[in-house]
Amino acid sequence: MMARLYRLTEIHQKIDEHLRLEQRKRAPDSLEMTRLKRLKLRIKDRIQWMLARRAATA
Repeated sequence: MMARLYRLTEIHQKIDEHLRLEQRKRAPDSLEMTRLKRLKLRIKDRIQWMLARRAATA
């Protein structure tokens, strides 16, 4: 479970990097930014769910 949590955290950080790069562009692609934001939120929700589940079993 810890390896999956670590992997999701890495993915979340990479999405954040891509989002920042897109925002820096002269003409950012709003559809791509929306896609990245939604994906980042899904990953964040999954991380929080895993942490809550882990805390409940401890």
